[in-house]
Amino acid sequence: MDFEMTPRAAEWRDRLWSFFNREVLPRHREWTRHVVELDEPAPFMPALQAKARAEGLWNLALPELADDEPGTRLTNLEYAPLAEILGRLFWASEVFNCQAPDVPNMIALQNCADARQKKTWLAPSLAGEIRSAFGMTEPDVASSDATNVATTIRRDGGDYVIRGRKWFITGAAHPNCKFLIVLGVTNPDAERTRRQSCVIVPMDAPGVRLVRPLRWMGCVDHVAPIGELEFDDVRVPQENLIGAEGDGFKVAQVRLGPARVHHCMRSIGLCELLIELMMARAAERKAFGRTINEYDTVQRWIAESRVELEQARLLTYRCAWALDRAGHHGAWRDVSIIKVAVPAMLQRIADRALQVFGAMGGSDDTPIHQALAWGRLLRIGDGPDEVHLRQIYKMEQPPSWTIAASPYLARRA
Repeated sequence: MDFEMTPRAAEWRDRLWSFFNREVLPRHREWTRHVVELDEPAPFMPALQAKARAEGLWNLALPELADDEPGTRLTNLEYAPLAEILGRLFWASEVFNCQAPDVPNMIALQNCADARQKKTWLAPSLAGEIRSAFGMTEPDVASSDATNVATTIRRDGGDYVIRGRKWFITGAAHPNCKFLIVLGVTNPDAERTRRQSCVIVPMDAPGVRLVRPLRWMGCVDHVAPIGELEFDDVRVPQENLIGAEGDGFKVAQVRLGPARVHHCMRSIGLCELLIELMMARAAERKAFGRTINEYDTVQRWIAESRVELEQARLLTYRCAWALDRAGHHGAWRDVSIIKVAVPAMLQRIADRALQVFGAMGGSDDTPIHQALAWGRLLRIGDGPDEVHLRQIYKMEQPPSWTIAASPYLARRA
């Protein structure tokens, strides 16, 4: 495994880093004032997105693009250091059309949709003209297991009729969310992983109702606002089915693999920022006559954060490498490993940063409390820790010998 950046990746990394520092970071306070404080779109965003696209910094996270589709076509491993840059600001990905859940939705459409669906929904998504959401999780079932979903999708003539409720649907409360990929039961009598299907549901279809926007631990996802949705006999044509009936679990897994990896990539960049903030704060904050970076405890916090971050980065890069070599189905073990390791690391580093900053770290003046909440969310979203740990265990192979016959144990008669 060689994780040295290719010349192409290094060039794109340098171009993105320059654009980020020149065009994106200086607008953070303005973005906060409009989006967070005034609850309105950032007025500069369309022009900034146009400038990013003009410089070729568009659709960075999509390795498989057709010749006429805009994007860089970087591999997952090449994209990883770029995603770290985007992770330094919660809203930076939107500038480059790299935000969740739109990127994994685009990957699902690339791999599973037909030509008409791609023209209608994928093309405008790639152009950044519309936003989307993925409707899987539900309030009344343990929907980390996708086979548990209770929303029904039944045939009626040439249509499908959808009934159910979804919640914590990332992006569903965004004003420009134009369509949903909804996972529901089409055949309750089929085998466990063939009961579900995915259909495309326009957000303005009769019967689709945004029940309420949702926050997580008091935090709002301003880039992809979270929503609770009700589907009251929503009718869509059968041509909105993605793949074949019973392919819902497959479609969900195709999009969840990259989604998990991209979250981890961005979290690495967020942790780099947290370490920088700790270093700066510890050098200027004084307690008992000394700057706090002179205390062994603070030095250890920062050093431990660096060790954990470098370990997590290597695991994430290996996962990206495996995705490039073996595809989504060949990298599940690596995906599960980083999905457990990285959010836990993010929580620990954010907690240390909060302690270094004191009360300031829990205010809206810093991103620390949001990072802590985000790390906690990632331990549940896209599959909780327990599900991934179970998968990791299942992939372990027992040794050919038993403890009773182990050559490694010294036994007394």
